[in-house]
Amino acid sequence: LHCPRRVSSLSLLLQRQKRPGPQLRQTQEQMSRDVCIHTWPCTYYLEPERRWVTGQLSLTSLSLRFVTDSTGETLVSFPLSSIVEIKKEASHFIFSSITVLEKGHAKHWFSSLRPSRNVVFSIIEHFWRELLLSQPAADASAPRTRGKELTGLMAGSQKRLEDTARVLHHQGQQLDGVMRGLDKMESDLEVADRLLTELESPAWWPFSSKLWKTPSETKPREGVSVKPSCEPFGKEEVLIQIPAIISHRTESHLKPGRLTVLVSGLEIHDSSSLLMHRFEREDVDDIKVHSPYEISIRQRFIGKPDVAYRLISAKMPEAIPILEVQFSKKMELLEDALVLRSTRTSSPAEKSRSVWHAASGLMGRALHREPPAGDREGTALLQMSPPALSEADTQELTQILRRMKGLALEAESELERQDEALDGVAAAVDRATLTIDKHNRRMKRLT
Repeated sequence: LHCPRRVSSLSLLLQRQKRPGPQLRQTQEQMSRDVCIHTWPCTYYLEPERRWVTGQLSLTSLSLRFVTDSTGETLVSFPLSSIVEIKKEASHFIFSSITVLEKGHAKHWFSSLRPSRNVVFSIIEHFWRELLLSQPAADASAPRTRGKELTGLMAGSQKRLEDTARVLHHQGQQLDGVMRGLDKMESDLEVADRLLTELESPAWWPFSSKLWKTPSETKPREGVSVKPSCEPFGKEEVLIQIPAIISHRTESHLKPGRLTVLVSGLEIHDSSSLLMHRFEREDVDDIKVHSPYEISIRQRFIGKPDVAYRLISAKMPEAIPILEVQFSKKMELLEDALVLRSTRTSSPAEKSRSVWHAASGLMGRALHREPPAGDREGTALLQMSPPALSEADTQELTQILRRMKGLALEAESELERQDEALDGVAAAVDRATLTIDKHNRRMKRLT
């Protein structure tokens, strides 16, 4: 099945600003953002003809549809928001079926689901519940103005920028910890140098007491080094936590749970909050992004099976940018997930600048719209029409953009500091490597 690709929300808003249309246009724009999540072979009960039709059941981020195998016709297509109830049912003639009850008492039967009924039911129910939870009842009836939509977009961009800045901050703390470890290694190498010097000197033969007193003299240094090891406070701080449908090795056994992204790694819990597995940050070998809503995490082993988990979540688009910062060199976007590549930017600062300029230009056009030259009738109509953005929306957008600009500047300065720290780490590693090689040669001469 061909699933439409995701379109940037900001570009959609700009198009609506230029070409306002009826409510049908809004529905088309929502469908353009509808991303295919999963497809299962199954049969659908066609009630008017009282027969079963084979085809494919497709779940997207906003809808559920069934397409026949014979003609490719879409027999059923309805939004997830119109679903009232999802159940697992059976009768004398229908076995292992899923029933979907729509508003208006329309009931749909799906059977012969592969790989199993429980797998399909768990995934559909997860996305349906998350969609209901993400739509407040108070805002469902009231139409959203363009100012509110733009404010929501900017608030989402601000949240993503805050998450990125928080990850950068913890990444800087980790670099500081690496520098402290290298400093301790350098001091240990100095102790080793003194010991080798004692061994190489001719006075070592009667086993002078200097050799045995040297380690005791270094105890205060080791005692001091214990304190920095406790400094990485917040190492276990949670960056993001999302509900997910989890499968281990096989896709036929799915269970609800949650994915927790920590500074030090990843944790996968079941629905009872029991830890299923913990991936340390350095133990993760690859993270494959199958779609904006599905990823797989793997840790390779030699001589025994790899540890691999596959996770599907409606909140996965919020976690993928954080995973990209944490595991940038281990992330792999597969074909269905290449839609995410268009939303990436080279740095948080550049991303925020692009949002800043786009939103500022949109606000300028909304508040100071200029008609074409010579169009007096358009000028009169424009003066009579209400402004696209209210004063309250303008003030709120201005505050959000100011905060985003401050966050972008802080992220830029933090990135520059980390670049300098990386240069220091590289130089310290080179010095330590040369010193270790020199010590190895000296020890070989002693043996």
